[in-house]
Amino acid sequence: MKSIRVYDPSLCCNTGVCGPEVDQSLVDFAAASRWAQEQGIDLERMNLAQQPMAFADNPVVRAFLEEHGEQGLPLILVDGEIAVSGRYPDRAELAELAGAPAPAESVGTAAAAEGCCGPAEKSSGCC
Repeated sequence: MKSIRVYDPSLCCNTGVCGPEVDQSLVDFAAASRWAQEQGIDLERMNLAQQPMAFADNPVVRAFLEEHGEQGLPLILVDGEIAVSGRYPDRAELAELAGAPAPAESVGTAAAAEGCCGPAEKSSGCC
């Protein structure tokens, strides 16, 4: 299976549940990322605010940022090559990028069933 590295813009957390406005695409991608990792997909996320050296140390990411700036993020690399930029892929696309079987359920169904951060946090309303 291929390795997927996600370079997120500056975020306080990777769930998208930060501040007064929730970014639904981040909530959906957090669920899709968790699903991918549960399937054994080698997926790792880097946050520009929390891991700036991961961006600076990768020549592909550094060149991308020099040309497009932070507004071009997120950036998804598959085996070190740019596969997606400027948006987050859904579960089906993550599976395709990794060379894994397609998911049986949709992102929205799983996210609604689990809550934004997983089953334990759903009941507390806290992410």
